[in-house]
Amino acid sequence: MFEELFGELTLRHILVSLLIFAAFIGLAWLFRNLVVRFAHKLGSKTSTGLDDAIVSAVSKPIVAILVLGGVYLAGLYLPLELTPREFFIKGMSTVLSLLGIYVVVVLLNAVTNWYLREVLPNRKEAGMNRGILQVFRFGLMVVAILAAVLVSLEVWGISPAAATGLIFEHGWRIALIIILSLIVIVVVGETVPPVVVSTLTRRTGETDAEIRKRGATLSRVLVGTGQVAVLLITVFMLLSELKINIAPILAGVGVAGIAIGFGAQSLVKDIVAGLFIILENQYRVGDVVRIADVAGLVEDINLRRTVLRDLDGIVHVVPNGEIRVASNFTKEWSRVNLNISVAYGEDLDRVISVINRVGTELAEDPQWAPDILKPPQALRVDNLGDSGIEVKILGDTKPIRQWDVMGELRRRLKKAFDEEGIEIPWPHTKVYFGNSLSWDSPGSPMGRGNRP
Repeated sequence: MFEELFGELTLRHILVSLLIFAAFIGLAWLFRNLVVRFAHKLGSKTSTGLDDAIVSAVSKPIVAILVLGGVYLAGLYLPLELTPREFFIKGMSTVLSLLGIYVVVVLLNAVTNWYLREVLPNRKEAGMNRGILQVFRFGLMVVAILAAVLVSLEVWGISPAAATGLIFEHGWRIALIIILSLIVIVVVGETVPPVVVSTLTRRTGETDAEIRKRGATLSRVLVGTGQVAVLLITVFMLLSELKINIAPILAGVGVAGIAIGFGAQSLVKDIVAGLFIILENQYRVGDVVRIADVAGLVEDINLRRTVLRDLDGIVHVVPNGEIRVASNFTKEWSRVNLNISVAYGEDLDRVISVINRVGTELAEDPQWAPDILKPPQALRVDNLGDSGIEVKILGDTKPIRQWDVMGELRRRLKKAFDEEGIEIPWPHTKVYFGNSLSWDSPGSPMGRGNRP
């Protein structure tokens, strides 16, 4: 049996084969312990984790390829008989080919995961990139499985003529269309936002943060619209490549569009209203607004709806067609507007002086000065209430910072009023039981001492 497999095997064959295998084991060890460590050290000096992701993904498969490559070359040197040699060569060629395909898939998957994990979370305006990349990952797995099957059939001498004929005739063009469309979609998501921000005209008094918010809102709409258009074009190109007549489809889509136009007037109304909201810059992502009797932070906006989140964390989806009045609390600048009550017995001039002093100190505080555009000051006596006198305070802040400034101002006013002995009133009522207050009592209007 041994002689049938190896023929005239000598000690020289065994030693040379072992040396070849040991050399490749040494190469695998060097790669694993030196090259990989050096790559990790270089990756630690960069601001992104792409280098580490790539090295971690491909290091083990490459080590396996080196080891199996050593086995393959060592086996080729052994004097095997024809049939065992043929099976050995085909088997090792299949394994090495599959490992090569696996390395490519793992490499592309690592880059995709890094992009989804580190890049997209900081690019909310990137439109459909996340979904497209998920589709790309699925398509990559399908292509890898198909390539593995075809390579295996080719190595073992099984003719995949029908499959390869279809692939060579249509498959490469279909793959090219899909790859180019994915590239265009990703490029649109990456290039449109910075281009929009750089081309926006600065309005009077508009800060860089305001321009970025306006650019992010416009980018969401433009990126989404552009990517949907690319997808539609890709679908029609694929149908045309598969020899499917798209003329009836286009005619059917046109008829369906007319029917939908009549039946979905509210949708058209939402889209038109959303278009004017964006073009007129009524509000943007990151603003605090009140629309359709709902107030909250704008988390997303497109042509059809606006998404708000209130202080309770509740998400409200408001169709743009339902918006009659849009109140923006944070456009360009915000205002501190609050009333402070003091007791009727307090000196109002002294109270106003303390309020103005506290407002000025707050505006000069290094921690709060960057947020305050105009120091909070007493404006007027706003109301003579049931329990106290209300003094109105006004001031200007940067957008969305008014609530934090008002909270700090209330805290400092309470502390200052306590130090100055200024009373902050609270509602109270005097209650008299029984006949403790009679007409003859001194406190009565007709009691003793009060009669004419």
